[in-house]
Amino acid sequence: MSPLAATEPPAPHPAPPTILDIEASGFGLGSYPIEIGFVTSEGQPWCSLVRPERDWQHWDPQAAQVHGITREQLLRHGRSSSDIATVLNDRLGGQTIYSDAWAHDYAWLARLFDVAGCSPHFKLDNLRALLTDAQAARWHEVKRSVALRLGLQRHRASADARLLQQTYLAVQPEQRAAA
Repeated sequence: MSPLAATEPPAPHPAPPTILDIEASGFGLGSYPIEIGFVTSEGQPWCSLVRPERDWQHWDPQAAQVHGITREQLLRHGRSSSDIATVLNDRLGGQTIYSDAWAHDYAWLARLFDVAGCSPHFKLDNLRALLTDAQAARWHEVKRSVALRLGLQRHRASADARLLQQTYLAVQPEQRAAA
């Protein structure tokens, strides 16, 4: 048997995780989700503005400067919490989804699903759980590089989810040369 025939084909690169990101009215008590976006492991994005509920009044002008979304845009173009919860469950059901701001995103998703009167059919986990200490140490540097390469101009949920997913791929050992 020749040496070429005995070699194993390279292992397929595992699919990247599905990443979720949420833009919010601000931080802390009373804050709520205003935009939810994700990118699937196949690279398919989805994003929607969230129409605020009547009792969702918290609005932080500093947060609005970062995401660039106005309350008027939410009222005009946002989808209901129940519509968004349905889409999230339909598209993400049975999966583990990752977020880089797990504590905040978990609370905002809980608020959305509570208002919608249902429970998530997926698990939200911390993106950090997928990283080694060495990958985590390089994360911010690689993320800046990936953002420059992608030319991302806006701080919005689906764009942020794509940036996080591409950064995850770039810190993987076989991707070091590309990072």
